[in-house]
Amino acid sequence: MQPIQLFDLASRQAEWLSIRQQVVAGNIANANTPGYKSKDVTPFSAVLNETNIAMARTNAAHLSGHSLDSSIDVNIEEEDLNQEIGVQESGNTVSLAQELSKMGGIKRQYDIGNTLVKSFHSMMLMTVRR
Repeated sequence: MQPIQLFDLASRQAEWLSIRQQVVAGNIANANTPGYKSKDVTPFSAVLNETNIAMARTNAAHLSGHSLDSSIDVNIEEEDLNQEIGVQESGNTVSLAQELSKMGGIKRQYDIGNTLVKSFHSMMLMTVRR
């Protein structure tokens, strides 16, 4: 039986979301720190490309699959300048509205991933019980 990659994918996304939440929380905590530059992490799609997680191929017409890599590499970089707020007088580039919006997005992504894994787990248990 082939390993189920959904659980590995969900685990990697949860790890990425955790790192992103820490970075965004740091931005919020430093919103009044003079000279602080807003940071963000590499997008999850870039993390997926580096770890080569892909769907398993069950038909020649499907996308090709890749082998799994056990490491996750997330880069934390200074974020591009937000043109709405620009650089504040203190040299700070954090926009609280944008950071709070990111936090909401992180929560939504976490909830969606959690719901998918829970549903898939329930579906697997139903097949085993029969």
